[in-house]
Order: sequence, then structure tokens, then C-alpha cells
Amino acid sequence: MSERGALRARLDLLAREAAKFGAVGALGLVVNIVVSNLIWRTTDIPVVRAGLMGTVVAILFNYVGFRYWTYRDRDKTGRTRELMLFLLFSAIGAVIETGVLYVATYGFGWNSPVQSNVFKILGIGIATLFRFWSYRTWVFRALPAKEAVLDAERFLEQRRPSADEVTPGPVPR
Repeated sequence: MSERGALRARLDLLAREAAKFGAVGALGLVVNIVVSNLIWRTTDIPVVRAGLMGTVVAILFNYVGFRYWTYRDRDKTGRTRELMLFLLFSAIGAVIETGVLYVATYGFGWNSPVQSNVFKILGIGIATLFRFWSYRTWVFRALPAKEAVLDAERFLEQRRPSADEVTPGPVPR
């Protein structure tokens, strides 16, 4: 496989991973918005707190989707470590997401239902970029053996002589 082919294969894998991450994230977005709006409409809980509650419910929903669908082929040996890192990076994402809603609500006074939803979704978008990077890099790590096999295949493909380099020798009798 050429370097270009190897790059294309890696980009294809990344695109599939991003699509699965996006599908789980889209469902998590729906969960987040529905829970937040239910709390906003049915209780006297302030907007930012209700938004954070929706985020927590969505984080729990997303963990199940990521572990058992998006990253099901990744290392499963350190579940406690994985869950702790997932919660840490999810908390950082929640701070990013809620921070955007907080600034819009208390910094600019934009707290109508439409404005709250717009800034909630904007915060989710920004936090999603951070979460995708952190989850794939630190939480749901690729299996070391799988990476070693891919490296070995790339090495063998680079070392394989082309048809032009091979010269026919004497045929043994």
C-alpha cells in the first residue's frame, strides 16, 4: 500500500469514527435539549442550572453510545480509568458548554427561550470539538496490538520491491 493509500485508509477510518461520534452526539443533543427545556418549562430552576442538568443526563446517555457503538472495538481493559477520564473530559466539556450559556444569560441578558436554546446549542458545538479530540485521544484508546499490526503492514508495503526492481535469476533445477 502506498503512503497515499495508507493516508486514505486512515482518513476513511477517521471519517467513520467521526460519523459514529456525530450520530451518538446528535442523539445526545436531543436528550440534552429536551431535558433542559422540560426543566426550564416545568420548574423554577434557573436557566444555567437547568442547562447543566440536561448536560449531565446527555453525558450519561453518550457514554453508553460511545462505549458500546462508536468505540466498541477499542481497549476495554481499564474500564475504571476509562470512566474516570470520560467523566473528567465530559466535565470540562460541560464547563465550556455551560460557560457559553452563562455568558449569554448573565453577561448579555439573552435569556428568552429561543436565545437560551441557541446559546445552549452553540456551547454544545464548541464543547463537542473538545470532546471528540479528548475521547479519541485519551479515553477510548486504540488497542496497541491493532496499531502494531497497522505499522507492520505499512512497513512491509514500503519494503516490498516493485516489479521493475525484481530481476529474474536462474531457475533452480
